[in-house]
Amino acid sequence: MTMHQSICRFTPLTPIATTQPVLFIDKTVPLTELHACASERLHATLDYLTLMACATLRDSAASDLNTLTNVARILVQDVTDVFGVIEQRGLEDQ
Repeated sequence: MTMHQSICRFTPLTPIATTQPVLFIDKTVPLTELHACASERLHATLDYLTLMACATLRDSAASDLNTLTNVARILVQDVTDVFGVIEQRGLEDQ
């Protein structure tokens, strides 16, 4: 695979803890696979946030809340990036 093919085929996930992208989305996989990936993360995030909303956090430290929030943020960012690829593919097909 040439460098140009790699650039066209893969799009980076938004880097959160790094200065350069490390994880990439394969833009050539079927849309159903991209949708399944985004759906899995979105539902996991919703389940996670629902659990946290029902939990009692009075014994939690500030760092615990930061960790909980960061997990949700990472998952939502992944979903946003995958949906971006889905939208781009949808517009190219028109």
